Amino acid sequence: MKNNINKQMNRWTTAMMYLGILCMMGCNMNSDHMTYDLYVGTYTDGDSNGIYQLKFNANTGALTNKQLAATIENPSYIKFSPDNSMLYSVLETDSFENKTGGVMAFELIEGKLVEKRGVVTVGAHPCHIAVSDDGKNMAISSYTGGNSTIFNLDEIGGLMENPQVIDLQSLDTVKTSHAHSAAFTKEGLFIADLGLDAVKRFSLDAAKFKPNEQASIDLPDGAGPRHFTFGQNGKYLYVINELNSTITIFKREGSTYVEKETHATLSQDFSGESYCADIHLSPDGNFLYGSNRGEQTIVIFKVDKATGTLSLVGRESVHGDWPRNFTIDPSGNFLLVANQKSNNIVVFKRDQELGTLAFLEEIDLPNPVCLEFLD
Repeated sequence: MKNNINKQMNRWTTAMMYLGILCMMGCNMNSDHMTYDLYVGTYTDGDSNGIYQLKFNANTGALTNKQLAATIENPSYIKFSPDNSMLYSVLETDSFENKTGGVMAFELIEGKLVEKRGVVTVGAHPCHIAVSDDGKNMAISSYTGGNSTIFNLDEIGGLMENPQVIDLQSLDTVKTSHAHSAAFTKEGLFIADLGLDAVKRFSLDAAKFKPNEQASIDLPDGAGPRHFTFGQNGKYLYVINELNSTITIFKREGSTYVEKETHATLSQDFSGESYCADIHLSPDGNFLYGSNRGEQTIVIFKVDKATGTLSLVGRESVHGDWPRNFTIDPSGNFLLVANQKSNNIVVFKRDQELGTLAFLEEIDLPNPVCLEFLD
């Protein structure tokens, strides 16, 4: 009798342990897919004190638990390392020695940002950070400085000394360089220069980036290329132009990018001033989105994957003023917009089949500029 009771107890204990493991696995999986940390870069010339952290519920679209994650001056652009262990931030200013701006690295330890080292100076008013997929290189685009600073990163993502500085101003004797964004690809480094009306290309040669055979992907005078993204594994290059409110598509033919077509981002009946800001493809590559500061909209295009061409779906009000960076959450179901001048972040539900956006909710946050998910 005693042995039977012990056997039943053992079976019961084993069953409960098994159920407990299943529950733990299920809860963790649900938690991983439900809640993400969102970090927000800001300008600190108003009520903001630096980088903020929020919780985002990918089931409901709710933003909660707003808190200051790091006190830092003008962290207008932030970027996680590929392994999410480090967060990099610019200090968009020219107040450091020799009228330079800065960049800072934070290590993410138990959900907290811990300063890795002091400010490293770069060109004046740095406004963008690009990190290579292998986590070995970082490019800082400096708007007023007219240059790009290329850092090697150590094994834990720290900034190494003696970076390469690419002087973009030296590439043009007429126009004024305003480096605005960059991206590393398997082909090298691409830098969008708003002042030079071009996307400049560089190839890695003997541990240094040097002008590519196609050194410049040129756009019309006054276009002002600001940000760009690649589609179809680099087959197509989509450039959003700040000054003439357009998106230009380039197709890769061999190792050269050739202009294919250009689309206006503004409604034909809009008559005020407006300037494009950010551009992103949906995770499946079926839709392209761009932000208009002035018209206060997100423009939506359908992408023909076979040809790379765009067809207008429509545009959605951002429910705020001066939309800067926007992002699509890791689930692909939501699009979030940082409205700088109206001090709010707006959440839209995204229809993955149609590409359309439906306003869901908003949260107040001072001078938001850049949105970065910890995925």
